[in-house]
Amino acid sequence: MHIVDGALSAPVLIGGGVLAAGMIAYGLYRLNPDDLPKVAVVSAAFFIASLIRIPLGVSNVHLLLNGLAGVMLGWAAAPAIFTALMLQAVFFGFGGLTVLGVNTFHVALPAVLAHVMFRAWAGNGGRKRLICLGFAAGLSGVMLSSVGVGAALALTGNEFIATAGLVFASHIPVMLSEGVITALTVGFLWKVKPELLPCLPKSGKATP
Repeated sequence: MHIVDGALSAPVLIGGGVLAAGMIAYGLYRLNPDDLPKVAVVSAAFFIASLIRIPLGVSNVHLLLNGLAGVMLGWAAAPAIFTALMLQAVFFGFGGLTVLGVNTFHVALPAVLAHVMFRAWAGNGGRKRLICLGFAAGLSGVMLSSVGVGAALALTGNEFIATAGLVFASHIPVMLSEGVITALTVGFLWKVKPELLPCLPKSGKATP
């Protein structure tokens, strides 16, 4: 889900860069130094997952894990995602440096929204509820990122509207896959390390 250099107009690039910078700055402000190892692990997982690309239609599809990143990191997902995207652009040429802000924004914003949804609806932290919310977070992370890509392309020019629709359609299998992966991961973390799920009570596991 990387938009490449040269595809977007200057206003879209500037707007995306400003919004991404604001998210990254606030994410760093909210970041607890004790959470740095967790942020590093999630950023590495995002980096590796999105390197595995499968050609499908007009686009290459790959896992994002931004919903899972949002669930685990909250606002800290923004600097984590930015770091991974920057390294991908520098070392592998995925996306590009001029579109780094836009790419960060359309991946990081859904991650933060997934965190807000997960935290608001977690209730007492019961395992079944969390697994369902994990599925919703994973699916919505990719879905909203696809919408973000489409919006950036559409704002650049009407000739990209059809392409934006195809990009969204090609990522429907990824949405479902990420929903399942995030749900399973949330269920596993609830069992072995519930403190990694910020919605749970400080004392540990909630009710099953």
